[in-house]
Amino acid sequence: MAQVGNQTGGRVFLFLHTDDLERDRQNLRKHQISIVRGPVEESFGKVLVFRDLYGNLWDLIKPSK
Repeated sequence: MAQVGNQTGGRVFLFLHTDDLERDRQNLRKHQISIVRGPVEESFGKVLVFRDLYGNLWDLIKPSK
């Protein structure tokens, strides 16, 4: 149980793509999901990192066109 949410040593290993990052960011905030970082522009698109209920880190990515 001590490793639940820390299987990757605090690194992101789960990824979700979205067509509307702002809509999904607002939905995460509405449900009090912890946004850890971002959103920021990267070479591949816009990304923010959030923590799920178990402590896992996810990248929410809106790919560049």
